[in-house]
Amino acid sequence: MSTPVASFRGLTKRFGELTAVEDVSFDVHPGRIVGLLGRNGAGKTTSLRMLLGLTRPTAGTATVFGRPYAELRRAAHRVGVSMDGVSPIPGTTGRRDLQVWAKMLGLPASRVDEVIELVDLGHGADRRIKGYSTGMKQRHALAAALLADPELLVLDEPTNGLDPDGIRWLRHFLRRFADEGRTVLLSSHILSEVQQTVDDVVIIQRTLRYSGPIAQLVPAGGGSLEDRFFELAGTDGGRHPAAPRTAAPTGGRDHA
Repeated sequence: MSTPVASFRGLTKRFGELTAVEDVSFDVHPGRIVGLLGRNGAGKTTSLRMLLGLTRPTAGTATVFGRPYAELRRAAHRVGVSMDGVSPIPGTTGRRDLQVWAKMLGLPASRVDEVIELVDLGHGADRRIKGYSTGMKQRHALAAALLADPELLVLDEPTNGLDPDGIRWLRHFLRRFADEGRTVLLSSHILSEVQQTVDDVVIIQRTLRYSGPIAQLVPAGGGSLEDRFFELAGTDGGRHPAAPRTAAPTGGRDHA
């Protein structure tokens, strides 16, 4: 079994009397695309924020490469992040924003042109970000996350605002990224797209409902991820939770 890239152990977060995440444990293994699924308010973003040291857990731990994010050397080089709270510099163009981040990370200016080409943002790189469409903002955020050529990408709802061409492009891009031995942890609520993209699935509805390969959750000819999601998370917002299930990842891409 490979050493986890990210590990969640008994992770719990309470905001006053509200429990957002309760006793969640799962691992993210290298070379995998892992989909973190749940309804709005299920605890997906809160879990990612705890992993990245942006929110302090009430109990439990979340580590990256064996350490809390705040203790990880060169964390911004090893982990690329695209989520709310990691925002561009106000009033800048896409290119200028990336140039500032590249300088802060000690990267050559040529890397900015490389990531702009990687995410196909060349046509809008010299426009102000405030004028971008939602899809262009997603591509720019991905470019920023890729600047340091990270080992792990953490993406919160990366398909929001992308048109069908953009969603298809992102799917193939993430597959190539993982096939190079790197890792993607993404949250999403677009179940049909997740089914075509990920290797492993983590379903949370405040508590953990499933963690393991998608090929074991949805075998070939065995229905849809949407059906399995509602079986595990419930159809009424999770007031009647199903028992959690955990399956060990098989180590490589599962082809159903």
